[in-house]
Amino acid sequence: MSTEPLTAPVGRLASVSLDTTDPATLADFYAGLLGMRRVYEHPDGSVIAVSDGNLAVTAMLAADHIRPTWPEPGQQQQLHLDIAVTDLPAAVASAVRLGATEAAHQPMPEIWRVLLDPAGHPFCLTTATGSLDS
Repeated sequence: MSTEPLTAPVGRLASVSLDTTDPATLADFYAGLLGMRRVYEHPDGSVIAVSDGNLAVTAMLAADHIRPTWPEPGQQQQLHLDIAVTDLPAAVASAVRLGATEAAHQPMPEIWRVLLDPAGHPFCLTTATGSLDS
């Protein structure tokens, strides 16, 4: 890892936006998974943001959203979130109760568990943590 000092940021990450055919379901899923609450909802329900006060996850209506098929050919994963947890089996069980499904592809299940959110976006629960100080 580089020991060079970080340059001044242009800004800070405020939100991760995910396309879906059902913004309410996806927003509620991430609110439950990450301990967030709704902070914005467009009057027609097409955009819903949930936040913990630091970062937001925004579910955006995309009527033509194609569910990822990754790692199978077809539609790539598009993006994925890595979510740090302390108890991997308990976190997986909680995510499944909230509406996630475990992916068939599990490259390193002892450290990372790949799940799919209700719109099919892959995300990982992991006990591996990183730090800028590492």
